[in-house]
Amino acid sequence: MAVRCIDLSDRCLADPDQPAEKEFWETGLRVMKKRIHIRSAKIGFPARLAAIDIGSNAMRFIAADFTSARAYSLLESERYPVRLGHDVYLSGKLARETMQAAIEGLQHFRRKMEEFQVPLYWTVATSAVRESKNGSDFLERILHEVGLKVEVITGSEEARLVHLAVRSRIPLGQKQWILADLGGGSVEVSLVDGQGVRWSESHTMGSVRLLEELAGAGEEPGRYRRLLSEYISTLRIPSFTKYTQPAGFIATGGNIESLAKLANAPLNGEGVNVLPLKDLQKVIESLSRLSFHQRVDILDLREDRADVILPAALVYERLAVLAGLEEILVPNVGVKEGVLLDLAESLSLEAGEEDAQEKLIMDAAVNLGRRYLFEEDHARQVARLALLIFDQLTELHRLGQDERRMLMAAAILHEIGVYISYHKHHKHSYYILANSDLPGFSSREMEIIANVARYHRKSEPGNRHANFATLKNEDQERVQKLAALLRLADAMDREHLQKVQRIEARITDKQVTLLLVASGDLLIERWALKKKSSLFNRTFQRTIEFQTKTAGEK
Repeated sequence: MAVRCIDLSDRCLADPDQPAEKEFWETGLRVMKKRIHIRSAKIGFPARLAAIDIGSNAMRFIAADFTSARAYSLLESERYPVRLGHDVYLSGKLARETMQAAIEGLQHFRRKMEEFQVPLYWTVATSAVRESKNGSDFLERILHEVGLKVEVITGSEEARLVHLAVRSRIPLGQKQWILADLGGGSVEVSLVDGQGVRWSESHTMGSVRLLEELAGAGEEPGRYRRLLSEYISTLRIPSFTKYTQPAGFIATGGNIESLAKLANAPLNGEGVNVLPLKDLQKVIESLSRLSFHQRVDILDLREDRADVILPAALVYERLAVLAGLEEILVPNVGVKEGVLLDLAESLSLEAGEEDAQEKLIMDAAVNLGRRYLFEEDHARQVARLALLIFDQLTELHRLGQDERRMLMAAAILHEIGVYISYHKHHKHSYYILANSDLPGFSSREMEIIANVARYHRKSEPGNRHANFATLKNEDQERVQKLAALLRLADAMDREHLQKVQRIEARITDKQVTLLLVASGDLLIERWALKKKSSLFNRTFQRTIEFQTKTAGEK
């Protein structure tokens, strides 16, 4: 059975040309549009799923049979050693021979999927492909030579996927935990609980990157250790008080799993290694005294693990010390398990989970806003009003849940540029958001969010602006529609006093009427609405009229 993709933005499904797969394909096409979950879909469990993680130090494959969204039995888990990060972190590009080796590994993974008759899978790539100048050429080769469509994910998306995997092993509950996922190109440090990622930051301190950047230290272990320690000393985590100490430190990645084995860290009942910090430090001392060849010969490490394990160990040690914790939990899961679980959850979204996802995005956006000292009450009010308008004008804008979440994020963060300067703060907001990550959004979606925030005031979207002109046509349309709604919502709280309580919309062929139910006079808001409604009129080809009513008035 051939495995194919739907299109450039979708995960992949079985070949629709096969009659036996026709119903599955048609249902899957509805349910698996990226991050749009259709509760009425007939795809259910049991389900056979697979995931591929194209990392910086290796590629990984996993396939499993799911009986529910979180219960599965493993069919296959395999690692293919291709170090994409070696080329990228030295030259900025993937070498031809490295790409060829990766292609061969992916062809092997595809044969595995055909062998297991996997109908539904998701392939992701992380920092090496994300940062390479010829990454798009590599993705095109994969598509045409292997038949796999790859999604390049952000650091925040990596953190979200790792969290999904971790919570399947560790009962996180309501407490907050530090979660560190170290790959070849970066380390994602997150603050998580049982519901999701509350804060996340990606640092370019992956094990392969550190190895390449400090290669000049040569074979002298002591000198290399000192250079690493100085380099890693700049690493930071969120600050905690005595009232918000983290419940624990969780570490993921192949290196920490190897370190736990070297330290003989015991397993608990959930299959999680408990690694005392003092034992990790003993392993670090041993590694520091050994050369690369000695680590291979004496410790029996793979060559592609022996050279990167010391940089990784020092990163984990630094984070544990910063967190003030004496032990590290190693759940032995990572991105690939997260991808697999996310795919399974897409098949079984229960009522209320859409709201939970929206809350997590809201929390992440608010946390980002707080880092830039934004005016939170105004931001939450504008987001609330923007979503009220969005929901009541669905038949007019014809956008979906993806766009609704993007509007919410843009509304929460539309004024964070004030942190730089009030003058031209809309442009500063664009810059900050275009260079930030939010869990649950791709880099393409973050660019849309940044543009929507940029156009909450002043000039309207147009091809005279490079940030707008470089968007795809469909994304330009999204920005115009969402910015038109955001401008109205922002105008409704012009005085930042949260007067508007409710909105009632009426749509005709030529006009949209919005009734604003408020707790006070809206003189300034009506002036602002008149000033900022031209984009709405032009985008939706309707005039807009505003009526007001005092709350409690009949």
